[in-house]
Amino acid sequence: MIAALLMASLAITLPAQADELVPYTIVGDGIPVSLTGSSGDAARGRALVLARTTTCILCHSGPFPETRFQGDLAPDLAGAGNRWSESQLRLRLVDASRFNPDTIMPSYYRNDGFVRVGRNFAGKPILSAAEIEDIVAFLVTLRD
Repeated sequence: MIAALLMASLAITLPAQADELVPYTIVGDGIPVSLTGSSGDAARGRALVLARTTTCILCHSGPFPETRFQGDLAPDLAGAGNRWSESQLRLRLVDASRFNPDTIMPSYYRNDGFVRVGRNFAGKPILSAAEIEDIVAFLVTLRD
């Protein structure tokens, strides 16, 4: 009974097609409007940044004393909220190649133009719109 209620509530709150990209507009060097229409959750964003599945911490370091073996290939995330606006951070997560076509940072919210993509991942973004917004909400809190 409880499992059925949980599944029903998830069906109501989750989008029908999580793999579909919502349209967004780039203005200057950012995406000024939330991909979900609302702000993300900074606590969930922090957890996503530290999760090895998103790969953020493999290249970036930051104010994460509990996490060993942080990366040094990309900018330190400490002070990210001072260096980039919410809009700029959103575009960097959505499609980092817009700033540097040779970047090693994944474009987390694209679903085309990739090579050597596993069959199970073809045509799907790495992160959902909600996950992008959660990470943005966290990164803007990182101030010097």
